[in-house]
Amino acid sequence: MSGGLLIAGTTSDAGKSVVTAGICRWLVRRGVKVAPFKAQNMSLNSFVTREGAEIGRAQAMQAQAARVEPTALMNPVLLKPGSDRSSQVVLMGRPVGEMSARGFFGTSGPAAEPLPGAGAPGERLHGGRQEALLGTVLDCLAQLRGTYDAVICEGAGSPAEINLRRTDIVNMGVARNAGLPVLIVGDIDRGGVFASFFGTVALLSPEDQALVAGFLVNKFRGDVTLLEPGLDMLHGLTGRRSYGVLPFQHGLGIDEEDGLRVSLRGAVRESAVSSPVGEDILRVAVCAIPLMSNFTDVDALAAEPGVVVRFVDRAEELADADLVIVPGTRGTVKALQWLRERGLADAIARRAAEGRPVLGICGGYQLLGEHIEDEVESRAGHVDGLGLLPVRVRFAREKTLTRPVGEALGEHVEGYEIHHGVAEVTGGEAFMSDNHGQDLDGRRVGSVWGTHWHGSLESDGFRRAFLREVAAAAGRRFVPAADTSFAALREEQLDRLGDLIEEHADTDALWRLIESGAPQGLPFIPPGAPA
Repeated sequence: MSGGLLIAGTTSDAGKSVVTAGICRWLVRRGVKVAPFKAQNMSLNSFVTREGAEIGRAQAMQAQAARVEPTALMNPVLLKPGSDRSSQVVLMGRPVGEMSARGFFGTSGPAAEPLPGAGAPGERLHGGRQEALLGTVLDCLAQLRGTYDAVICEGAGSPAEINLRRTDIVNMGVARNAGLPVLIVGDIDRGGVFASFFGTVALLSPEDQALVAGFLVNKFRGDVTLLEPGLDMLHGLTGRRSYGVLPFQHGLGIDEEDGLRVSLRGAVRESAVSSPVGEDILRVAVCAIPLMSNFTDVDALAAEPGVVVRFVDRAEELADADLVIVPGTRGTVKALQWLRERGLADAIARRAAEGRPVLGICGGYQLLGEHIEDEVESRAGHVDGLGLLPVRVRFAREKTLTRPVGEALGEHVEGYEIHHGVAEVTGGEAFMSDNHGQDLDGRRVGSVWGTHWHGSLESDGFRRAFLREVAAAAGRRFVPAADTSFAALREEQLDRLGDLIEEHADTDALWRLIESGAPQGLPFIPPGAPA
């Protein structure tokens, strides 16, 4: 069996995803065959593997850091929130039902509601809830450990969620069953990191504590010598050492996991690479709709010199935008209602009438159409869309999960599709087509475009062609940079993560941990987990 390590955190968003990616990149650069793993992920940012499986985008990013092809084994359980209390459950890359949080995590409440056509996986989940998935999780991890030299696992939230420990399959539950050493990451930028480290260990059972090898401080600013006495005291209190102090660095929040918990209102993404090539910049406003999914689609635009991307939720914020994007969403009908309530729907319609650019992606494309028939996601039945594109959408029980390739605006383009909505086109121009000019997806009417293809803007030639069209329609003297490669920029980001680990973590001690497991004789810190 190969080496392994579980990266846990004192809180959500402590930096588990980027630390896992950084360790993967550090290991692969030293010749180790490594893979990422996250047993259960809750995220609205997802990706489609080559075999057509849906997994968390963070795990796809970590696989890229490890220089391996992502597979469903790396994220066997994905929860996609549809509200504050329920999520779609994706098992081994396929949706199998909707379930309440109480039904999934707890011991009572309704069982899952299988989707028709889900087959055996849906039946299995119907009565099993989270505990029944442990076997699947451990099987996936065992397959990865049988193939790779090392598997770097990412936990979720905190391992000290004492109300959820009995059914845990992603933190200490998987660590105990697989015999994995655990490293706890803490975000010092939030404050209280020493109390968080100590409290996390002290709320674990003796058996769980025996696997917690030590700590990793994340996002530190300042003189590390001022921190070292505190780390020494923490060692004295817990018998566990620090494995490194990672400095705060801008621009490393790549492929964030959760569009439900993280508010992007007012967030600005802008290239730090170089100045604009042309005389003008392009301003892109992204509507921060409810249950926004795959908001990472706009990262490729933000990587372009001279393009400023911001997330907005008020109609007046669209006034100076050269391009408005309506992104994907797990709640198309809910997002449509939200746009109308806030006056954004009318503002978008006025833009379209004036010939000012609008782009809808996936759910955003669907709500730009004439009407939606939804008996699956919202069960709202017939709902009128914004009527800006000649498209009628019917929600199917079966989810479309593909990795299409085609042409658009005379350029090669690739993407991935994740949607229940099926579009019936009644007019307009084709957007995405194959090499023979046959329609593949999407529509265009004037300066309004729509497509189901996530990730299409990562295709450099297509992105430049699209931005030229936007600039022309907006009357801007903007010129896309001829040499911006989004793939190369992503590789640079991943290398920076690897550099963080190599330069600021005790890599010799880290490798011993991965190879040999947690040190023997680690002390128990009372009071431990409640009975």
